[in-house]
Amino acid sequence: MTKEYVTDERRLLHGGDYNPEQWKDYPEVLEQDIELMKKSGVNTVSVGMFSWASLEPKEGVYDFEWLDQVFDRMNSIGGKVILATPSGARPAWMAKKYPEVLRVDSLRRKQLYGARHNHCFTSPYYRSKTQEINHKLAERYQNHPALLVWHISNEFGGECHCDLCQEAFRGWLKTRYNNSLEKINQAWWGPFWSHTITDWNQIESPSPIGENLVHGMNLDWKRFVTDQTIDFYKNEIVPLREVTPDIPITTNFMSDNPEFIPFRGLDYSKFAKEVDVISWDAYPAWHNDYEETYELASKVAFINDSFKSMKQKPWLLMESTPSLVNWHQYNKPKRPNMHYLSSMQILAHGSDSNLYFQWRKSRGASEKFHGAVVDHDGSAENRVFKEVSQVGATMDELSAKIVGTQRKSEVGLLYDWESDWALEDAQGFGLTTKHYPQTLQKHYQAFWEKDIPVDVITKENTFEDYRLLVVPMLYLMSEETIQRLNNFVANGGTLVSSYITGLVNERDLTYLGGWKKELQEIFGIEPLETDTYYPGDSNQIVYADQTYTVKDYATVIEVKNADILARYTSDFYAGTAAVTSNEYKKGTAYYIGARANEAFNRDFYNQLIEDLDLKPLLKVEHNIGVSVQGREEADQTSIVFIMNFTEEKQIVNIIEKAQDSFTGEEVTGEITLQPYEVKVVDKII
Repeated sequence: MTKEYVTDERRLLHGGDYNPEQWKDYPEVLEQDIELMKKSGVNTVSVGMFSWASLEPKEGVYDFEWLDQVFDRMNSIGGKVILATPSGARPAWMAKKYPEVLRVDSLRRKQLYGARHNHCFTSPYYRSKTQEINHKLAERYQNHPALLVWHISNEFGGECHCDLCQEAFRGWLKTRYNNSLEKINQAWWGPFWSHTITDWNQIESPSPIGENLVHGMNLDWKRFVTDQTIDFYKNEIVPLREVTPDIPITTNFMSDNPEFIPFRGLDYSKFAKEVDVISWDAYPAWHNDYEETYELASKVAFINDSFKSMKQKPWLLMESTPSLVNWHQYNKPKRPNMHYLSSMQILAHGSDSNLYFQWRKSRGASEKFHGAVVDHDGSAENRVFKEVSQVGATMDELSAKIVGTQRKSEVGLLYDWESDWALEDAQGFGLTTKHYPQTLQKHYQAFWEKDIPVDVITKENTFEDYRLLVVPMLYLMSEETIQRLNNFVANGGTLVSSYITGLVNERDLTYLGGWKKELQEIFGIEPLETDTYYPGDSNQIVYADQTYTVKDYATVIEVKNADILARYTSDFYAGTAAVTSNEYKKGTAYYIGARANEAFNRDFYNQLIEDLDLKPLLKVEHNIGVSVQGREEADQTSIVFIMNFTEEKQIVNIIEKAQDSFTGEEVTGEITLQPYEVKVVDKII
């Protein structure tokens, strides 16, 4: 893929998931769609992801005329098409004739036809058919001016345990362990409970029948699922690369809901390497009753920045809702102005699009009450349509300033899928209080509240791109990662880590002899034991003459060379170190031994921000709940979004020179933001 920008015209993409195949018997609706798209500022639609039965109603019988009309209609209004491959849901004739395409669950039960995302990634027939239909799509639309992006399948996830997948798993293991059962038994600690493997056919995928206590196998199975999913994806794109080499390719990533943490089913750090542009589907439960709006906004920002950081370039929001969803436990519509605010947040954190699911509400089936731009009334006068139109108009004005620009950061926060899998599987600590991704989001929030840009990186990223690395709870840590962290600090970097870090290697085997000597040298300490608290337990630490509450975990630390920054106040380790810092060669390493409250995170990181002289893109004084984020051009000009994620008026003070991005009027000094209001400004250099 050779395009510098996803959009040829450097235009922000506004639109979303369009399902005209559901409306082929309603030509007046399809005509109305085009008029409404023009009114709402829609310039891009994504089509085809669940259209296989319409594209190939019988085996070998194809119908592309309805799709031709979509392309031509979009082209007539200057719009673009993101064309999806239809593998996310196979037609009924295929499931009936070729049952191997249907997934088998972990209890070894063949799933019946229905739903979606339940196909076998290993099935030779399904792989052949996806290539066949994709080749026909590529040949038909390769020269159409409306074709913009290929969208592969939809929200990859899940796993299959059929015989084909069992054999593929064994083949994957043979490659990983050089065809050696001895190496597998070493990696999986085979003698434990007589789990030694003596023949390849004895290996099967994990099942809930039994206790699944071979953690090394569980970890390898999750790795295999990621690799097999990617392999299926790579099989899909072969004809697209051959026929349309200049059309970028993506697939839509996800988050885990309702907690709104990174999706745990696949290792996206691996998958990101295979797509030309990152895209993802964001469905936060705004206005819920269990967290403040700004806390959820911080979680959204965390995941935005993780996808931005994977390829270090702008990404696409492929799906969101302009109003509500139909699959949360309680499906509450966005309040007035929230859609505009959440859309601007997406742009502020690096997206070159704001796309919706869905354009028009389905008339029947499970998504008839899922939010959409066009409701069942077909009206341009309802609140949601008007708010979408407002977003479209704003995006049109901002396009020239934003498309292709970056968000630069001096702070990297490391998230690791394999470590998350291994820690979640570990039978130790608090089985329900590990909260690895949630903990990282809390560390991130301390920077977000101070408007300091953060890259949420993986171990694949280059550590030396950052001045500060924050690496909490990295339970699984290979010797290679340890050495890279050593080099980072030795060469002048600042590192922050925490309890439950560096306990096992990449095979989920503990390090013999206690904490690795290299880690002891970096941090100047040795963690001796981890105290796990019951929900009613707590402790306190004293840091900078302030007292903070500790819940869940406290590490008992032996100090070797480090300075003690905080001490425990209670229990048998009262008075001992809870937080330390250590000068190691040219850099500094901090160790946070306890899970302290948010007040500690704020105060600790605020001091670090001051010590390292980390600066926001635009200096603005404000209360918690207001976020200031932005993007920079190569010439260092900046566009900044000042966003109020509270239900109250907020007075903010813009310290540096800035002007309104739309009127050019200077806005330096105090301004008032209404609830959910956004002010978009240009920083004056």
